[in-house]
Amino acid sequence: MLLAEKGLAYDLDEVDLANKPVWFDAVSPYSKVPVLVHGDVTVYESAIINEYLDETFPEPAMMPSSPAQRADARISIDFDNVKFVPLFYKVLLAKDPDTRNTCADALVDALLFMEKNVLAKRVDGPYWMGETVSLADMALYPHFERIAVLEHYRGITIPDQCGALREWILAVGERPSAQGTSHGIDYHIDAYSRYADGTANGSTAKDMRT
Repeated sequence: MLLAEKGLAYDLDEVDLANKPVWFDAVSPYSKVPVLVHGDVTVYESAIINEYLDETFPEPAMMPSSPAQRADARISIDFDNVKFVPLFYKVLLAKDPDTRNTCADALVDALLFMEKNVLAKRVDGPYWMGETVSLADMALYPHFERIAVLEHYRGITIPDQCGALREWILAVGERPSAQGTSHGIDYHIDAYSRYADGTANGSTAKDMRT
């Protein structure tokens, strides 16, 4: 999405982590995607790739000019990475009903936290930080594109109280960068089927089971 927002040309290699090409581990020490190779520079981890691209290609700027607002954006990105995304995987992977319910409750709490402590406090604008799209939108939106996976496999939906969150999803989803890189619901349901049935054995699944 960020490459599209900045109008940058790129080559895309889709990597099947169950059948990795021989060159992949040399550029991805974590054996995860995505990975960016830019000349002699290799960068991995999504949020760090986005920051690298924003600093290397500064127009249009994708972070607020205010240090305080940049800190807010980074806090939201960190919350997504360390709270929301792990809970997404854990509620899919959990086999024990009590553990699954605990993870589901925590995930709903995370959604309510985003609504009440971030989105409901915006002064104006449809995006995560207000009027202008930012790295926060680029980091969080792809995870919400697949939110239907939770409803399909675990019956978890975005709470009715999260009106601002729902509006944000719709607003970002209308951007050409989202529409040009998105996958349909059926794609995500199929992609996460092995997490839901407990047979996923990739690095992310192993990390989330620990």
